Amino acid sequence: MKITITQNDTAKQVALEGRLDTLTAPDLEKELTPLDGVTDLLIDCKDLEYISSAGLRVLLSLQKTMNKQGSMSLSNVRQEVMEVFELTGFTDILHFT
Repeated sequence: MKITITQNDTAKQVALEGRLDTLTAPDLEKELTPLDGVTDLLIDCKDLEYISSAGLRVLLSLQKTMNKQGSMSLSNVRQEVMEVFELTGFTDILHFT
């Protein structure tokens, strides 16, 4: 998986490409921990092809952190990835733009 991060003041944008699974979820967690000073986290999922339960766990952890210090949203989510969010109930937890 490829992770591209850009930051402007307190806003951080993360573009994900490939698969967010058991092998790559720790990489995302490492790249985004800690989120000190970040008040707006945007995760661009345009090129995210697949997400597993390990990827869902990382997104849930990020959402919990951002609930305390700002906001987090996911954008450009592909239909096949959105179906995973819907089936797991994550559409009620995460914010989408």
